[in-house]
Amino acid sequence: MQKFAMFLVAALAMAVAALQPATAETDKTAGLFVNLTTDDTWSAAKAISFAHQRVLKGGHKPVAIWLNVRAVYLADKKRPSNVPGLLRSADTSIQDMLTAFMADGGRVVMCSACSKASGLTKADYIDGVEMGTWPVVESLLFDPAVKTLAW
Repeated sequence: MQKFAMFLVAALAMAVAALQPATAETDKTAGLFVNLTTDDTWSAAKAISFAHQRVLKGGHKPVAIWLNVRAVYLADKKRPSNVPGLLRSADTSIQDMLTAFMADGGRVVMCSACSKASGLTKADYIDGVEMGTWPVVESLLFDPAVKTLAW
């Protein structure tokens, strides 16, 4: 009798497990805040491509890339840069990638303090870049529906 009861418990547990979805649903209302700190074009291209092609085009919103530290140079319209590695065949610059990201609804937010330290102003950046005042950054960084990824 005890073996039969254990069998029933195991069968019931397997039946309940079979009713559960195999994987959790992805929350498409969740956004992403990418903290990009490097001007290395290979790393930057991967971060921008991920944020744009996977996250933004995957239906997540908002998606923002915060350019800070040396990454402020990536949006400087006087410094065009080709994309290295596997992305080279498209012959697309980092500025082109950022512009396309913004055209599809992504946000590029510039660290104001880093801009000042590098000697760059809003006039130096490609069109569409937002200067990252504290209220702009805070609204993204502390939004409970937005995840943060450092690159």
